[in-house]
Amino acid sequence: MAKIGVGLVGSQFITTQHYEALQHVADADVLAVASPTIEHVRSFAEKRRIPRWFVDYRQLYELPEIQLVVLGLPNDLHCEAVVAAAAARKHVVLEKPMAMNLAECDRMIEACRAAGVKLMYAEELCFAPKYVRLKQLVDSAALGKPHLVKQMEKHSGPHAAWFWDADRSGGGVTLDMGCHAVEFFRWLQSGPDCRNRPRATSVYAQMGTYVHGDKTRADDEALIIVEFDNGCVGLAEESWAKLGGMDDRAEVYGSAGVAFADLLRGNSIHTYSERGYDYAVEKASQTTGWSFTIYEENWNYGFPQEMAHFVECVRDDKQPIVTGEDGRATLEIIMAAYASAGAGKKIPLPFKTAAKRPIDLWRG
Repeated sequence: MAKIGVGLVGSQFITTQHYEALQHVADADVLAVASPTIEHVRSFAEKRRIPRWFVDYRQLYELPEIQLVVLGLPNDLHCEAVVAAAAARKHVVLEKPMAMNLAECDRMIEACRAAGVKLMYAEELCFAPKYVRLKQLVDSAALGKPHLVKQMEKHSGPHAAWFWDADRSGGGVTLDMGCHAVEFFRWLQSGPDCRNRPRATSVYAQMGTYVHGDKTRADDEALIIVEFDNGCVGLAEESWAKLGGMDDRAEVYGSAGVAFADLLRGNSIHTYSERGYDYAVEKASQTTGWSFTIYEENWNYGFPQEMAHFVECVRDDKQPIVTGEDGRATLEIIMAAYASAGAGKKIPLPFKTAAKRPIDLWRG
């Protein structure tokens, strides 16, 4: 069977992760990359021996040998790029968050549905090996009925300037990393076939700009409480203000047990170095003193497993376990969280809003 031709859109950090992940997928063949800065895209392609490169992703979309495009773009460009991909009859893998607002989500979902292409939401926590094993514990009732699920992701802040510009990003850490937790909560409770996600009934959030007020008006730390119709509560802790590199953990409390999963520290080497060394883990600013030295970082995050699943969905016309509809549901909860922080009260779901950006519901 012929391989699935893949085009990458973007040339920065996340697209590097996507490319590395796709190298583990036997049925995928990365044939082209597009990014608006010629120096970036040319060097990206040459370093990885990608045959074609473009500064306009629409030219990449014109290639008949491309069946699947993987988008690693700033948030404000998601909608336009997805709609254009659908018009070109390309299946889409889209990085989180899905869009700037719910209207854009609906437009993207409808465009892909009308074109008969798959819109797949790249939530890698649903593929991270340690979290997959945690879900298996939940599915088998090893912990009984979950009543509290916690997930936290913390580091010192994003690497690209556009993240800090709330007009382009749409929000801060709640949108950037809270969306991981929200879909994690939904997926973890979705059953063995990942089809029966619980419905969120309310959101309460507290957020602020505590450390990075000199560079952004967006939130850099947040607590988010999500109530679900099955009686479980999800608690997300998100931070752009935590030094020392990435921290990603989950906890499940059930009627018959409890489980704790540390995505990185259990998969790292606890290292002390007076001189420092080349690389420890994502977002670690230094390697002197004590540090957690990650290995197989891309694999431990779940990127290769995620890409293998999405390529299989295109090849075999299967239903993805994380869809555009899941991305929209996640964004709806995130937007309700910003509204909760703005109003200082719990917000019921479903949540309807015409806001153009999540942060507008908080900062007004």
